[in-house]
Amino acid sequence: MAGAAVSALTTLPLSPEVLRSFGPMAKATGDLPVRLDSNENPYGPSRKVLESMLSAVTTANRYPRPEYRGLVQRIAAMHRVQPEQVLLGCGSSEILRVAAVALLSPGKKFVQASPTFETAERYAQLAGAAVISVPLDREFAHDLDSMLSRIDVTTPLIYICNPNNPTGSVTPRGALDAFLAQVPATTTVLIDEAYHHFASQEPGYASFLDHPIENDRIIVSRTFSKVYGLAGMRLGYAIAKPALISRFRPYLTPINVNAVVLRAALVAMDDAEGIEDYVGKNAMIRHEFFNQAEARGLKPIHSSTNFVMMDVHHPAKQVIEHFQQNNVWIGREFPALDTYIRVSLGKAEEMKEFWRVYDMQGGKIGSNEARKG
Repeated sequence: MAGAAVSALTTLPLSPEVLRSFGPMAKATGDLPVRLDSNENPYGPSRKVLESMLSAVTTANRYPRPEYRGLVQRIAAMHRVQPEQVLLGCGSSEILRVAAVALLSPGKKFVQASPTFETAERYAQLAGAAVISVPLDREFAHDLDSMLSRIDVTTPLIYICNPNNPTGSVTPRGALDAFLAQVPATTTVLIDEAYHHFASQEPGYASFLDHPIENDRIIVSRTFSKVYGLAGMRLGYAIAKPALISRFRPYLTPINVNAVVLRAALVAMDDAEGIEDYVGKNAMIRHEFFNQAEARGLKPIHSSTNFVMMDVHHPAKQVIEHFQQNNVWIGREFPALDTYIRVSLGKAEEMKEFWRVYDMQGGKIGSNEARKG
């Protein structure tokens, strides 16, 4: 009977009420927090994607091998590469894990920026490698000259997150091309493009997947967790030359991607309207965030993503705790920028709540009066 109920659900048009029941719990009601902490899509998957996910539930008793092959082929076609150049992961975090395990070991070095997305560093440490963290430059871009100076024959892996998390900043493509031309032939560069869709119109930015990859030393990772609104479903992928992908493939978890997200991803990739809608909403919310920050005498880092990092001139730990006490979650601490907070961009009403909490307690957090205290 339960199977019949699911079958009926997936063959009928979904009402707004049903769709809302599967949507994100965005509004803080009762004990539910306003979640501005993990750079997620606050609107969730589009209607088309939700319908595909519900339909895929009926295949839960089967291993998703046909869907796996179908998605690999679809991704390969989109990026004009061969299927042998595509590696699917349980989130792009799995791509970072297999890269570290395949390339690093005790006595090797892993070079990255600071601050940046910490997952790659953690896997490098687990592999026994020495982690070399190079501070971002004054524009919050990767300091590529300094990174290059730390690379030698014992450095098999470099990590570049572009746009960078947590700063939301872009390192220009021209600078990256010049950097790659000087990287030793023994070094692989992993370019994390998790936030690519938000930066596609940014001056100086260009994806490394805009043209088929020809460089044997580059691997590019993407995720379905951001613009597609599938963070909870865990799906990412990498593109590289076949020889490099072959080195990574043995370290994947067998059948590492579930049937529901495989079906959802196929629909999401073709849902240009849904992508455009979220990118547009995010741009408007981001613009208003900067207006509100300026009105309070604050100057956030220029962002090309769905989050903003902002100096509040006050210890970040205290500010984060203040928001938590008022049922608003914002990003974690980043010690390299100890007076900056990272705020994921939510819906309009969520951002109003953010600023309301910011302005509480008789003054603005980080104001001159607060600093004197």
